[in-house]
Amino acid sequence: MLYPDRLHAKILASSPVCVGLDPVVEKLPEGLPRNTDGVKDFCFGIIDAVKATACSVKPQLAYFERLGWEGMKVFWEVCEYAKMQHLIVIADAKRGDIGPTCEAYADAYLGYGLPVDAITVSPYLGSDGIQPFIDRAMKYEKGCYVLVRTSNPSAMELQDLPVGDEAVHEHLAQLVESWSLVQLGTTPSLSCVGAVVGATYPEEMKYLRTLMPHVPFLIPGYGTQGGTASDAALGFLPDGTGAIVSASRSILYASSGKDWQMAATLATQVMERELKSALTNKARE
Repeated sequence: MLYPDRLHAKILASSPVCVGLDPVVEKLPEGLPRNTDGVKDFCFGIIDAVKATACSVKPQLAYFERLGWEGMKVFWEVCEYAKMQHLIVIADAKRGDIGPTCEAYADAYLGYGLPVDAITVSPYLGSDGIQPFIDRAMKYEKGCYVLVRTSNPSAMELQDLPVGDEAVHEHLAQLVESWSLVQLGTTPSLSCVGAVVGATYPEEMKYLRTLMPHVPFLIPGYGTQGGTASDAALGFLPDGTGAIVSASRSILYASSGKDWQMAATLATQVMERELKSALTNKARE
């Protein structure tokens, strides 16, 4: 099954909630050792806490890489465990390069049999820095999400620069839409090529959705970064599909005590209800 169809089916069976796995050793809750064993136990525990509600998890490579080779071993174990729990796994790697190096990155995360369904990629190097990821996604029924309008405050320094009559991120959105047409799923007609669009810029996201009708959105910025469910809802298609919304800190660190798993479960359920309400209100407008 193609990635967009697989993702769509999982969202319908659960929710559009994506839980970012950003394990900070210094913030691990009470009772867990502050080392790679603790990180593994924490990520496994979060997966168990959210798997009944979330459609996907998004392990952030940086938090595993900073722990050396043992951290990367934990990363792959976490991805494998999430797949065993029937979750979509998105590697938040933001990779980007050209030539053989880009091919190697694409093979490393989207190769056959690997427990990663999709990866985030940077478009700064142009289409030849994206094409290997699209090729692997098409070949192995996986996905890639191109950074289009990110959620950080300084995004405007580059992404809002004018290019003729449009901004850089608007021009990029049109490129992503053109790339997306190489392979479309059926329910709905979405591509294996997605876009990262932050909930912290709702007006831009509303317009970007019109520029990328065939592109699944990965929407960060909800919760701790200030984005709301109503903001995130603007990135969905008119029928309420086509996007997932990511939250990390607001779920992972909902409690630092022994009730951290229960707190994560409750935070995920609250997020699901808020998104459902926002999408219902949007449909009525």
